Amino acid sequence: MAQLKRILAGAMALCMAGAVFTACGDKTSDDSKSGGDAGKTTLKDVEPAKAEDLVNTGKKYNIYVWNTEFKERFEKYYWDQRDEALWDGVEVNWVTNPNDDNNYQTKLDEAIKGQNDAADDDKIDMFLVEADYAMKYVNSDAPLDVIGEVGLTKDDLANQYKYTQDVMTDSSGTLKGVSWQATPGLFMYNAEYAKQVLGTDDPAEVQAAVADWDKFAETAQKMKDAGIFMVSGFDDTYRCFSNNVSAPWVTDGKITIDPQISAWVEQTKDYTDKGFNNKTSLWDENWTAGQKIDGKVFGYFYSTWGIPFCLLPNTLDDPEGEQAEGNGGYGKWRACAGPQSYFWGGTWICGAYGSDNIAITRDIMLKLTCDTATMKSITENEQDYTNNKAAIKELIDGGYTNPFLGGQDHLSLLSEAADKIDLSNKVSAYDQGCNEEFQGAMKDYFLGNATYDEALATFKTNITTKYGDLTMD
Repeated sequence: MAQLKRILAGAMALCMAGAVFTACGDKTSDDSKSGGDAGKTTLKDVEPAKAEDLVNTGKKYNIYVWNTEFKERFEKYYWDQRDEALWDGVEVNWVTNPNDDNNYQTKLDEAIKGQNDAADDDKIDMFLVEADYAMKYVNSDAPLDVIGEVGLTKDDLANQYKYTQDVMTDSSGTLKGVSWQATPGLFMYNAEYAKQVLGTDDPAEVQAAVADWDKFAETAQKMKDAGIFMVSGFDDTYRCFSNNVSAPWVTDGKITIDPQISAWVEQTKDYTDKGFNNKTSLWDENWTAGQKIDGKVFGYFYSTWGIPFCLLPNTLDDPEGEQAEGNGGYGKWRACAGPQSYFWGGTWICGAYGSDNIAITRDIMLKLTCDTATMKSITENEQDYTNNKAAIKELIDGGYTNPFLGGQDHLSLLSEAADKIDLSNKVSAYDQGCNEEFQGAMKDYFLGNATYDEALATFKTNITTKYGDLTMD
């Protein structure tokens, strides 16, 4: 009943504090300014909310998202197994705002700010967040306590990867969100080019050729000599560096550039000058075109979602046609660990403070993030790496193969990578903006249109304009 009492008492008022909000009246969260302590806490012992005590009075269930990914998972893997009694007379409503230029966060923040005064059927019931800005919401009262207010237990959550819980755990040990996916990354490479240049497409042998950044550069030179770009553009290796930093972008309101970020700049400038990349930018047409089997790009660094949502459809001659050998690059890509372990992205589900349908939130979280059979089915059918160690182990032990990757078992590689992910003191509330603005500012430097210092000055101007409460030397 803790959530209901909190709403009825009216003790919580959502407010904005610069770019980071807190849902506790005038209280300012120090953790949100410093980046928090993701990965440094364990879940505190708290009595799980009892299912029979959860609120379930609303007639409309509002879910805030930025694309259709969760909607597709929801409709295909949750809806048929939903608790129909909970949903009797309740309509699901998807509120979609694109993620570009912080648009999703802006719209969500406006809705959260008005949550107390909203009509019951207009209240947010569930919202999604990404790793790059999750701490902004974790260190506020906007998301419900997954255990104490939604009612999941530690046993329910036991099979999830620890890092997926770390990123959504506040400094007091309260879990604020859960995910159906884990997002370790691999190096996806064009098997035809591997055979042409390296004499083999065997993942173990290709891994030996890209095992560290020195070997990666040696192989890049061989690819260039054969008229093939090692990677497509400026941003391709970025997550290998940005997710291995030693400190977050922002600490105590001050922006710092980690040595790993500086290493990415140095490498990318070198690759651009040597012709190892095609000078493309993430998501642009030329970047996407390189994923065709004859696209003249050897490989892409992709997280787990990259296969079903990007690489697979981008490689096909006919995206609406049969997914089988003969349709473009289907079956002609492979995966290896690459020179540096990393992760990229991830999506978390949060129950919203003020929701009048918390019982439904519990049902969704249980079935879409904790149920081993459901998680196994999602991985089998969608090529998504689900956040359930037991499901992944069952698939590997059962001889799982990926037809898009020519029958390769890439789950074993992903499992090894997932266990290495450590988010200790690496996440801040400002990561999306910092990553996007820094990558954008550096392009003129890579292209020779500005010096590094000039590009850095552009970044400083843009980021302090976006986040007026931050400083940078």
